[in-house]
Amino acid sequence: MRPAADAPLAVFDIDGTLVDSRAAILEAAVTAARTVGLAEPGYEAVRQIVGLSLHEALRQLAPELTDAELAEFVAAYQGAFRSMHERPGFEEPLYAGAMDLLDRLSRDGWRLSLATGQSRRGVERNLARAGWADLFLSSHCAEDGPGKPDPAMLVCAMDVCGGAPERTVMIGDTSHDMRMALNAGVRPQGVAWGFHTADEVLASGAVHVAEDFPGLEQALHAFAAGRRAA
Repeated sequence: MRPAADAPLAVFDIDGTLVDSRAAILEAAVTAARTVGLAEPGYEAVRQIVGLSLHEALRQLAPELTDAELAEFVAAYQGAFRSMHERPGFEEPLYAGAMDLLDRLSRDGWRLSLATGQSRRGVERNLARAGWADLFLSSHCAEDGPGKPDPAMLVCAMDVCGGAPERTVMIGDTSHDMRMALNAGVRPQGVAWGFHTADEVLASGAVHVAEDFPGLEQALHAFAAGRRAA
């Protein structure tokens, strides 16, 4: 279905929102730290940085590093991630219910876009998933310009997709997503199954945090109809 002129725009984060990448991101961070001689980070530290651009995320994880040392850490992380994806049968799974929701929103005439802290390589890898290339009108990542919580990705998504701020909703699992939404003047819709807790997402400005995909779908349709989410 071709979106109507006033169709709402739903911009989705990827990691922790559509894709369950918790194990992969932690493994890449631990492997990279080990490679460059840093103490291995725990999940609690790693989960806080997901959603930021890779350089900013790893800088926050190891603020004591010089620029040259940080570049080595980034390269080690990227190498670890590439090695994981080269393993036979390796997959970062979609959360159960994610694809069904995306398909229904598309059939209902929503505009769909992606805004993520992933690299462009990571975005293209995800767009190669069955059906994804036909679902999303645009995709935006940290390599395109300023990363979260800067509003640049959302501003670009609205420009490309023809969305207005009052008809645009950002769906994400982290405080970085919610702050980006607020900075862009769009609706900040949280989810509770990713890297940040529901309380953390609410504290960062989410107007609602969905506990599951049916709850998210209900909140999105309420938004489209101009109603407050339950």
